[in-house]
Amino acid sequence: MTHEFITILDQTRQDMERGIQNVIATVVALDGSSYRQPGVRMLLSENGQITGTVSGGCVEKEVQRRAASVFRDQKPKIIAYDGRYRLGCEGILYILLEPFSPSAEFIQRFYNHVNERKKFTIKSYYQKNDEIYGNFGSIFYTETDAIFPFSADFHPKPDSGILIFEQEMKSLFKLLVIGGEHDAVKLCSMAALLGWQVDVITSIKDPKKQQDFPGSHAVSAETPENLSLDNLDVQTAVVLMTHNYAQDLKFLLRLQHIDVAYLGLLGSSNRREQLQNDLFEYAPEITLSFLEKIYSPAGLNLGAITPEEIALSILSEIVAVTRDKTPHSLKETTGQIHF
Repeated sequence: MTHEFITILDQTRQDMERGIQNVIATVVALDGSSYRQPGVRMLLSENGQITGTVSGGCVEKEVQRRAASVFRDQKPKIIAYDGRYRLGCEGILYILLEPFSPSAEFIQRFYNHVNERKKFTIKSYYQKNDEIYGNFGSIFYTETDAIFPFSADFHPKPDSGILIFEQEMKSLFKLLVIGGEHDAVKLCSMAALLGWQVDVITSIKDPKKQQDFPGSHAVSAETPENLSLDNLDVQTAVVLMTHNYAQDLKFLLRLQHIDVAYLGLLGSSNRREQLQNDLFEYAPEITLSFLEKIYSPAGLNLGAITPEEIALSILSEIVAVTRDKTPHSLKETTGQIHF
């Protein structure tokens, strides 16, 4: 959800520069099930623009309508929706509507956290009720516990009737694509649609530019020996697609001591066996745990053929691995999907 909050704050900055007021809507609680879970947000601009979503599209206009009083009075409130009868879902959403006017320091600290890949926390104070006004609001907490309210007028006070929704926001998920061919372009553009930060490493013999990879954050030409390991962490997925066996082997040797969320390679199962044998030959100290983290051939078996379909299968596997899920058809699921 970090990438969604970045989009909201980007729009907020633009609105504030033009003197446009904002209200932010946060799903703070849910009874039953819904299309999206607590912690999702959307920005309502005074000019009628909506940024983000809190559902599958069925409640946004109603939330916008009921936010009119918050724009008018600058007083936060809680609203509730019983989706069993109104929205086609199966739960009751509790949504906090509050003025959103982050300070310059708030904005600067937030972007610093994003760039430095630091996590942060947002706490929202609310009650489970409908169309109720009160001392409600949200606060952004940095890793050092610096506090920045969403609105300067909000000051949380001890109250036995107040509930707190606490949300830890991780660093932006990163995809490092090592390879510069057509399939890498497709993987990059599709991953960007997920809100991931996509960095691309191409061959120094065939360097590319950022415009060659739509949606990319950075593009550079590197050898395995010069590959920077900075900012590769448990919020990073790496996909090797150089189409060069020797290069893949060298990059794997370079990455063996880095703990990433996912490490995938293109190629056949026979190629995987050969890589494992050569890894042991060139790095006898290599650990079994590192080898178990390698997904090769990368991707779920979706019957993918085209570069776009292969990219979809790889991205699907990354999501499943990072969410610790065993893929299966939702048709086979009973009860709640999110748990």
